[in-house]
Amino acid sequence: MIPNSLISAELTLEDIVQTTRTYKMTESKLQGYIDEINALEQAIYKALSTEKYEYPIYSFYYGIELGNLIGKDRDYVKIELKRRIKDCLFQDERITSVDNFQYQENGDAISCTFDVQSIYGDLNIRQEVNI
Repeated sequence: MIPNSLISAELTLEDIVQTTRTYKMTESKLQGYIDEINALEQAIYKALSTEKYEYPIYSFYYGIELGNLIGKDRDYVKIELKRRIKDCLFQDERITSVDNFQYQENGDAISCTFDVQSIYGDLNIRQEVNI
């Protein structure tokens, strides 16, 4: 028996915009909520503080690989740091560009500041790497 009713074959696609509202992390606890640019800034610092491939709870695309830069030449570290930061941050679709890298050497560390442009606005981020 074949049914005689007509089935509508029209499909409609909707883009669902996910909210960026998340818990606000402080040094010792979760306190309140943040949204949009503040949530993105927190996500950037979290990703840049997570060593890539180290924690099985995260995918292989999350985090940044900094541990193997220890003991390397300073010029090599600067070039690699720029590439690795971009690779890390462009996993987040809210980020549109990462540029204006500036470096400062502090003894056994290199401090890097850079600008992040996002759909919410611009941020200035600082990352430090021990070499």
